[in-house]
Amino acid sequence: MAEDTPLIVRVAVLSPLRRLFDYLIPNNVVEAWPDCKAEVGCRVMVPFGRREVVGLVVEHITTSELSVDQLKPVNRLLDSGPLLPSKLLTLFGWAANYYQHPIGDALFGMLPVLLRKGEPLPILGTRYWQLTNKGKGLGSDSLKRARSQKELIDRLLSDGACADSILVSDFSRAIITALESKQLIESFQHANPKISTQNILKQDALKLHDSQRLVLDSIDQHSFNCYLLDGVTGSGKTEIYLQAIEKTLRYDRQALVLIPEISLTPQTEKRFRDRFNVPIVTLHSGLTDKQRLAAWTSAKRGSAQIVLGTRSAIFTPLARPGLIIVDEEHDQSYKQQEGFRYSARDLAVSRAHKEGISVILGSATPSIESLNNCATGRYNHLILSDRAGTAKQPNWSLVDLKSEKSEAGIAASTLSAISQTVEQGHQVLVFLNRRGFAPAIICHHCGWSAECHNCDSRLTVHRARNRLICHHCDYQQRVPHLCPGCQGQELISLGEGTERSEEYLEKCFPQTKVLRVDRDSTRKKGAMQEVFEIGSSGEPCILIGTQMLAKGHHFANVTLVAVLDADSGLFSPDFRSHERLGQLLTQVAGRSGRGDLPGRVIIQTHQPQHPLLEMLIGSGYSFFAQQIMSERQITQLPPFRHMAVIRAESDRANEAETFLRTARNIAERINHPSPLVSYLGPLPAMLEKRAGRYRFVLQIDASKRSILQILLDALIVELNLHKDARRVRWSIDVDPQEM
Repeated sequence: MAEDTPLIVRVAVLSPLRRLFDYLIPNNVVEAWPDCKAEVGCRVMVPFGRREVVGLVVEHITTSELSVDQLKPVNRLLDSGPLLPSKLLTLFGWAANYYQHPIGDALFGMLPVLLRKGEPLPILGTRYWQLTNKGKGLGSDSLKRARSQKELIDRLLSDGACADSILVSDFSRAIITALESKQLIESFQHANPKISTQNILKQDALKLHDSQRLVLDSIDQHSFNCYLLDGVTGSGKTEIYLQAIEKTLRYDRQALVLIPEISLTPQTEKRFRDRFNVPIVTLHSGLTDKQRLAAWTSAKRGSAQIVLGTRSAIFTPLARPGLIIVDEEHDQSYKQQEGFRYSARDLAVSRAHKEGISVILGSATPSIESLNNCATGRYNHLILSDRAGTAKQPNWSLVDLKSEKSEAGIAASTLSAISQTVEQGHQVLVFLNRRGFAPAIICHHCGWSAECHNCDSRLTVHRARNRLICHHCDYQQRVPHLCPGCQGQELISLGEGTERSEEYLEKCFPQTKVLRVDRDSTRKKGAMQEVFEIGSSGEPCILIGTQMLAKGHHFANVTLVAVLDADSGLFSPDFRSHERLGQLLTQVAGRSGRGDLPGRVIIQTHQPQHPLLEMLIGSGYSFFAQQIMSERQITQLPPFRHMAVIRAESDRANEAETFLRTARNIAERINHPSPLVSYLGPLPAMLEKRAGRYRFVLQIDASKRSILQILLDALIVELNLHKDARRVRWSIDVDPQEM
């Protein structure tokens, strides 16, 4: 480029504006920072209004809509090389366009916080722990009451120093942090040694049964392929993941593994660390900003050979991408529900295609979308129909709640089965997808009930905290002693939640540990790890909890699963409710009988003759899902038709509804209603009032994705210019998972 030719860069900034911004990099800036090339993917500091903000170079251009004299210059360059590789940057751009979200907001929302603030990439090595002088001088009688802390001290006294990744496989992070705060141990960094591809395993791989071997041999890692690993619960999907990753590592490439919930991270991480002798990092919302940046940087530079993470980890840069795995691919948590509403599962497939690598989507209860992609030949369908080893599928039975007495949501026959199981020295899992003590409190005399002031919902009783809490906006108040309506003293807690069932089970089984697993009980650090340890030990106990217990946990001594309320998913207006019910019941039931002992599943219901329950129990999830897919095709619902939902909310109901009526009028002018495009609404959301704001939705269906995208592109341009758009909060959700 000639010396007097200016360099113009197109920059993304953290902004709700759906556009990029052009800036000038004058020659004197390049001369001041000769090591910084302002490559695509690098950060720059730019003037933006009256502020100076961090931007990301997305494109080099030769001309701009503005003249060179009108372009503002870049203040300084921050990176000597790209933060994001070109293929990942392309994925960001495609995803922002497809999900109709501002590209700057999408890009910066996925970067570690410290990079958004302009911090440099850290210099990394392996973190090691060693004893301080104070730790070396501990007497033999020290820490007697803290056995685990004493064991860690003894380990370091024997080994001298230990890598953090190895130490956390044997001791909890809480123990390490406690000793560090006592100044008994300290950490230091050491350059990462190159791991030989011949020395990547700590433990030998398990022997595969014939169907597992057939599946593993079918996975080609030399080009783009998408595999749906459809295996019943306990069939050994994780072992296939591990052995597929082993192949990836031997090719000197990295593996990215997505898991649905943060609660699964410690258990999954331990299993991977126990198997592999390579650097592993985890990425999830529970990390500090420094921890997240360190893990992100390790993945980017290629020193972390396995990356585990929840939804947002799909945007993690990899130096040598080789394989992507999405475990429990059907799980709702892979769809972001606020802001940048992307699907990590779908982007995993798109990313694998752009990288030219394989992606494995695994589930015992695959989504209808993935099954349809198999039926149309887009995905390769790999099936594991039997459990691994000697484990057998559990036996299911129904309990008719209309004909049995129950207390705290537990029928008499269910209680008897729990008692028998505990007496045999086995473990029981009790599933109730409602946290708290009771979903409502009412006055026996006047009928008053406690309702949220901000939402169209009742307050849930949380007796352990003596609070009434709204599960939608988190409004809280104390449990009243007298009825606010009539001053009556007889306030009744109606319905069952996990707290009430826990209290009842503790009363019935005073000699048995009862562990509650829900969002309330696991807030305390290390609480979930304690559950895993007790469950894995095999000692008799009763686990009671919500969906957190249903996902991917392996407790070999659980031989009875009791589902206390199977009816909530039978009558929901959401067209996905039946699919989700089948997935949830199958996943929960799959926790039973995973070891050598046979398992049982008890489903409590008021609808024992409901055809969906009969189909699921009698024919299994695969047949159940095929029937639902046929219904979707007949009714032309996703995945056979493509959908977007425009949501609007305001503190005035008429403003939100009026805005969506305007949106529909504009959309119908762009694309008239026809068999190709149809409109529904505006309608009140299922929970119309939430957090003090009224919510309405407009649904748009199209026969082809391209038709829907073209319509949305044109619609957004007009809506952004409309005066009503500034009076409400509005958003577009492409491929919505919640209605």
